[in-house]
Amino acid sequence: MERRTIGAAALAVGAIGLGCMPMSWAYSSSRQRGEESVRAVHRALDLGSTLLDTADMYGPFTNELLVGRVLKERRQDAFVSTKVGLLVGEQHIVANGRPGYVKRACDASLRRLQTDVIDLYQLHRADPEVPVEETWGAMAELVQAGKVRALGLCAMGARGGRRLGTRLHDATIRQLQRVQQVFPVSAVQAELSVWSPEALEALLPWCEARGVGFLAAMPLGNGFLTGTLTPGEGFEPDDVRARHPRFTAEMMASNQPIVVGLRRIAARHGDSVTPAQVALAWVLAQGRHVVAVPGAKRERWVAENAGADAVRLTAADLAEVAELPGARGSWD
Repeated sequence: MERRTIGAAALAVGAIGLGCMPMSWAYSSSRQRGEESVRAVHRALDLGSTLLDTADMYGPFTNELLVGRVLKERRQDAFVSTKVGLLVGEQHIVANGRPGYVKRACDASLRRLQTDVIDLYQLHRADPEVPVEETWGAMAELVQAGKVRALGLCAMGARGGRRLGTRLHDATIRQLQRVQQVFPVSAVQAELSVWSPEALEALLPWCEARGVGFLAAMPLGNGFLTGTLTPGEGFEPDDVRARHPRFTAEMMASNQPIVVGLRRIAARHGDSVTPAQVALAWVLAQGRHVVAVPGAKRERWVAENAGADAVRLTAADLAEVAELPGARGSWD
C-alpha cells in the first residue's frame, strides 16, 4: 500500500487506515464480535493499513483493550492513534481537559493498548472549562516524557451549533492556531467524504499549507456510500445512525443518486471495483497529506477498503463526483 506521511515528524502510515470504533461502540452492538474484530485488525496490518485509530471513550475503554490484544503481538507493524478528552457517562458525554487528568488518561491508555508509546495522541474535544493551551501543554509533556510521539486534534462537531455566517471548521481552525503556539500539531482528524466535503473549504488547505496531516474520518459516510444499506431497513437503537438526520428512510432514499453515481464510476474501473472503493479513492485524491480512516469490523470490509489504494480516479471521474447532488438531511 502507498505510504503517506503525517506532520513535520514525517510519521509514515498506509494511505488507508482502520477506524476501530465500530468494533465495540456506536454501531449495532448485536453485530460486534471480539474475535472477528481481532482478525480484522490483523488483516488490516497484513494489507498495509497500519494506522489503527481508537479512543479511550470507545466502549468506553473496550476498544483500546481490543486493539491492545493485537499490539501485544504486532506492535512494530502498527501505527497507533488514540484520543483523550471525553468521558462517557450513563446518558451523556462530557469533556475533561484538565492537565492532571490528561496525564492519567494517557497512562491508562498505554496499559490497555499494551504498549509503551502512543504514535499519535489526539485531543478528542477541548474542555470549555480549561484553556486549550493548558490541555495541549500537558499533552506536549507526554511527548517530552517519551510516552507519545506526536499530537493531533479532532475537529469540533455540532454542525448546527456554529454561528450564522461562519464556516463549519472556523472554530477548529481557531483552536489549531492557539495550540500550534504551544506545540506542533502533527495531524487533524475531521469528517471528509463525497457527501460531507466541507473540510475542503478551509480546514484541508490550512493543514496542507502547514505540513499537517489530515485524517479523513467517516470517508464512507457512516456506511451509506458503500451502497449496501437499504432505505427503511432501520437501525438498532444503540446505533448512531438511528438518530442521524441523513439516515431516515426518506433521506436515504433521496440520497441514492450519490451511490448510483459512485457505482457508475466504479463500473468503468472494472467489475471488481465497488462504490466504497471509489469513495475512498476520491478522499485520497484530495491531497498527499490525506489519510482515509474508514471504520470496519470484519475482514471482508477491511480488505475491500484496502483495495481502494489501487483505484486511480481520472480527472473525468473527479469532475463527475463534483457534479453529484449534495446530500440531503444534514444538520443545516
